[in-house]
Amino acid sequence: MTTVLKNVFDRPVSLKDVSTHFCPGCQHGTAHRLCAEAMDSLGVQQRAIGVASVGCSVFLYGYFDIDVVEAPHGRAPAVATGVKRVRKDDFVFTYQGDGDLAAIGTSEIIHAANRGEAISVIFVNNTTYGMTGGQMAPTTLPQQQTSTSPTGRNVASDGYPIRMAELLSGLEGVSYSCRVAVNNPKNIMAAGKAIEKAFRCQVEQGGFGFVEVLTTCPTNWGMNPLKANNRVAEEMIPYFPLGVFKDIAPMGQEV
Repeated sequence: MTTVLKNVFDRPVSLKDVSTHFCPGCQHGTAHRLCAEAMDSLGVQQRAIGVASVGCSVFLYGYFDIDVVEAPHGRAPAVATGVKRVRKDDFVFTYQGDGDLAAIGTSEIIHAANRGEAISVIFVNNTTYGMTGGQMAPTTLPQQQTSTSPTGRNVASDGYPIRMAELLSGLEGVSYSCRVAVNNPKNIMAAGKAIEKAFRCQVEQGGFGFVEVLTTCPTNWGMNPLKANNRVAEEMIPYFPLGVFKDIAPMGQEV
């Protein structure tokens, strides 16, 4: 008797067939897959334009089978604004890290969101500067040790971690703002739905959608992948709670 196995899990069309170069336990690959699955679901691959900024997020072009524009450090929302205004019928999204979006790019993300630009933003928060040596980021947790805070983040002198999803949800131009994590199957499934909703917000409503994704950085945290993954649940999620912080139609019109 011959058993025929059904293929139920395959590479998204929007991803290239390449091996990952990311560190063991890094969750950029998971975030990439969820973005690709959302683009496949919406059928926008052939008109999708990704905007990558500086940091580990810059490798967007190596994994997504779409057009990608590189932006200077922190300027991805400004570049994406220009791309979308010129190519109104294309699907435009940025993929940024916390050191990029929440530090040098604070002005760009706030004003693009406040204007209600018809773009989608994926914000990967691993509480550290991943590519440049593990320095303290705007999202570094209190007492977290980094290469520039070896004794731990001191909120008295360094301030508190910024909760970007909540911050942007207060702006009238934002249609959708949420925070997700990819540390277990349940959260990964929820994250995929949130990313698709943010993308759909742009495609169907012309709205600004923002998804913050809590991820690991085992190398710079000095942890093995398992301990790093546990840290997301034990330390990050309590400080950065998961959930939807705003979900309305564009420019304040109730759904």
